[in-house]
Amino acid sequence: MTGSSNARDNNSHSNKSLPRWRMVLGKYAKPSMPDCLSEGQGRMADALELLYSREYKERGVRQDQKLAPGSLDPSQLNVPTWLNEIKELFPKSTCEKIEKHALDRYGMTELLTDAETLKRLEPNTELMAAVLSLKGHMRGPVLEEARRLIARVVEEIRKRLMRDIQNAFAGRVNRLRNSSYKVARNFDARSTIKRNLKHWDPDLKKLIVEQPRFFQRVKRFLPWEVIICVDQSGSMVHSVIHSAVMAGILSALPMVRVKLVVFDTAVVDLSEHASDPVEILMSVQLGGGTNIGQALNYCEQLVSQPSRTALVLVTDFCEGAEPRALVAACRRLRQAGVKLIGLAALDEVANSYYDHAMASRLAAEGMEIAALTPTELAKWLADVMQE
Repeated sequence: MTGSSNARDNNSHSNKSLPRWRMVLGKYAKPSMPDCLSEGQGRMADALELLYSREYKERGVRQDQKLAPGSLDPSQLNVPTWLNEIKELFPKSTCEKIEKHALDRYGMTELLTDAETLKRLEPNTELMAAVLSLKGHMRGPVLEEARRLIARVVEEIRKRLMRDIQNAFAGRVNRLRNSSYKVARNFDARSTIKRNLKHWDPDLKKLIVEQPRFFQRVKRFLPWEVIICVDQSGSMVHSVIHSAVMAGILSALPMVRVKLVVFDTAVVDLSEHASDPVEILMSVQLGGGTNIGQALNYCEQLVSQPSRTALVLVTDFCEGAEPRALVAACRRLRQAGVKLIGLAALDEVANSYYDHAMASRLAAEGMEIAALTPTELAKWLADVMQE
């Protein structure tokens, strides 16, 4: 029995380690280990192959040689797709090591040194996400081309979203306009009598009121403040993009003042650029740690009229600091009357990965937790502003 148990343990260990060895050894191990990878592990192997196959090139190994039936050519992933693939497949710390190897060890600088490469690529959200992750390494003409690419993609996103977001607010405003100031407390008795004296009925000894008069009270509408607080860690890149575009659209709405804050372990106030999504995205530095509590503490200082303030926290809720500060800040803001929503994702698909335990703690303090598209967030804000 002991021997059988040991054999099972050894087989289990072997089954777990085999895929890892397959990825370590690369494509040249494929003939000997053809079917040991799951679909996800296969994607990981392809992503690693695109980079680390360059090691063979430096050693003079032909990359087009056939070791078995079928092609063993390097993966057809292009650089932007590859960058986004590794961010999706690997932990943050691993991504940072892979990117460092790509730039420092293998000179994979197609997006960093050649403006013509950027011009030839089709602008889209995935490409912009890749450019944003490498923007800090770009210089001169390449950086300017990156700015133009970002501006094009931002404009496409803005056009898609603007009408839906404006309509979300317009529907609520129209309901307000249907309400009338003609209520009893606004009745102007003196003006009504004066205006209707000609309708006095001597037989009935009554004044027939055909045109009642009311005081038209002028109500001072104070603007709403919307504070968008965005986690700029690498995993939140698509949410950062849509937060920037959202801030720009909201800034154009009447009676809405937008403040935009981005954070990792530091806090950067980009409120002066809230109406300019391109400038926001050129200012963010993706990556780094996460201190959500510090960011909320800063946002708390921006609140001037709590009952007319909505704070939108966009993060994966993976707090790197002591969570008590975050929970306490959430509690204070809610008790002051600030409307709070925490978004695990803000993009057009609203798929997310986040720390459920931390999100639940904030929900218990009164923060709504969701993953929303920009249009859904606009509807939430419009509803909040009518409460």
